Amino acid sequence: MDGSGAKRPTHLAHHGKHMRIGIDCRLSGKKHAGLGRYTENLVKELLTSSKNESSEFILFFTDTTQAEEVIPKKTISNYKIVLTPIKHYSLPEQIFLPLYFYKENLDLLHVPHFNISLFYLKPLVVTIHDLLWHEKRGSGVTTLHPFVYWIKYLFYHLVTGSAVSRSKAIFVPSQTVATTVIKHYPHTEKKIVITKEGTQLHTPSSFPKRKANQLLYVGSLYPHKNIQLVIDALKKMPKLQLVIVGARNVFQKKVESYVKDRNLQNRVSFKGYVTDTELQKLYLESTALVQPSLSEGFGLTGLEALGLQTPVLASDIPIFHEIYENAALYFDPHSVESFMKAYTNLSKQSTQSFIRRANAIVNEFSWKKMAAMTYKTYTSIHETEK
Repeated sequence: MDGSGAKRPTHLAHHGKHMRIGIDCRLSGKKHAGLGRYTENLVKELLTSSKNESSEFILFFTDTTQAEEVIPKKTISNYKIVLTPIKHYSLPEQIFLPLYFYKENLDLLHVPHFNISLFYLKPLVVTIHDLLWHEKRGSGVTTLHPFVYWIKYLFYHLVTGSAVSRSKAIFVPSQTVATTVIKHYPHTEKKIVITKEGTQLHTPSSFPKRKANQLLYVGSLYPHKNIQLVIDALKKMPKLQLVIVGARNVFQKKVESYVKDRNLQNRVSFKGYVTDTELQKLYLESTALVQPSLSEGFGLTGLEALGLQTPVLASDIPIFHEIYENAALYFDPHSVESFMKAYTNLSKQSTQSFIRRANAIVNEFSWKKMAAMTYKTYTSIHETEK
């Protein structure tokens, strides 16, 4: 690592590369939830595929700690790390980040979120994981002062609109998200590429005994995640315990207060951020994973659960039906009674039948396939731009 934050492997030549591909990795890593996992696995797969050796990947990380978490120990592809200590969703992201991109003379830039820099005008692609804030808005989805919130909301629309309009391709994780993007931006239909995500937790050789009546929730605690429904169900199901895993944020305090107001502190556990090893253990020992969300772009945690043969209780919304098909038990996300019925039905399903269904679903999803489709799109765009 030199003073510029650039790291180059010495075992590969640095000439003759037909593409210089930049990837904004500032939101990579497990601490950035689903978006972080997506970016991390994209980078890992791109850097370990021999098919990508003809390109050089310029990876923009916030700091060395983040880069070391994401970069695999053994890489085949050529890469360079550039440290860009610029916070996402900030004014410096708009003003100063483009300077880092321009300096690297990229053939193509991949921003794995909607937050492009408006002043970067060279070819780019984006990933749109969802358009939640197009669908959900107002004081109920934020802790900001109303004036600040509406300023940020208008800027969000400006940046997102620019991102989908200027992108040479728009990656989305599901048909559900593709349909939503087309609904709001009809002109983007021909640019959309569906790249299904994958799982990175692996089935162990032996399974620990599951704890009876332990439900697991993995994810953020924004209002649309609807975790209050499960907490309300606990009041009517006195044997149930709920474990909540996810990076701490301002909404966690609201949920903690919700739990305290209902005198459920002894039955709801907040784990905060956990390692993959700890998370896998929680999946394996829990009765089921709960996903009561009102809106999602994908269903990554549910796939992780199914991959570890943990049942999934999911809200009856289109995205979960698309991803989990017949491997999950569904409930009305507005009805505690519907959730309780789905939980009761867990004990009625055949274990072997569930495992067959779960394995069939999980086998359809692969980070390797996702990265291969992404790289194929990079190549196609580069050939067109020549």
